[in-house]
Amino acid sequence: MNETFTIAVDGPAAAGKGTISKALAAHFDLPHLDTGLLYRAVGALTLTGTDPVTAARSLTADDLGRDNLRTPEVAQAASKVAVIADVRAALVDFQRAFARRIGGAVLDGRDIGTVICPNAKAKLFVTASPGVRAERRYLELTGKGLDITREQVLADVVARDDRDMNRAEAPLKPAPDAVLIDTSEMNINDAVTAAIRTVETKTQASR
Repeated sequence: MNETFTIAVDGPAAAGKGTISKALAAHFDLPHLDTGLLYRAVGALTLTGTDPVTAARSLTADDLGRDNLRTPEVAQAASKVAVIADVRAALVDFQRAFARRIGGAVLDGRDIGTVICPNAKAKLFVTASPGVRAERRYLELTGKGLDITREQVLADVVARDDRDMNRAEAPLKPAPDAVLIDTSEMNINDAVTAAIRTVETKTQASR
């Protein structure tokens, strides 16, 4: 990897982008940032009554370490605060600074390749059908002991997709030069292999 090699991984909820991003970071020995965690932390704070813009501007490492950031309630709150322009603006500088780390970095989210790192050397858009993603999220949540139905999870996934794709600020969409990886019928090993091959191709092309 050269000093400016940034890997941008975007996609909807439960498509596998987080797992793929972590695997890419491990494979290429790069730091990884789950940018969705920033919005989840802001969303969690709003559930306690904090103003979303205030929460975004005062976010701390302790906020990112909260135990409840993976709950459905926080996921929905994160999607709602993500449409607020001032919230996004408050978090952009942090994300871009992380992306500029010497040696490169891997960032995953919903607008990395389009807004945060439009000049990233490698861009992936990881997706899967809503039904597949809902089933994955259902198994994840029930595995943690949450009492929730498949119908509820699917409704949450569809609602979040609609909000993310149709927001005015940085809507979820593939960058024009992103490589699409549809994991609907792929196991995680195959998806990771496809992602690594894509990045390696981009690495060679940038030399």
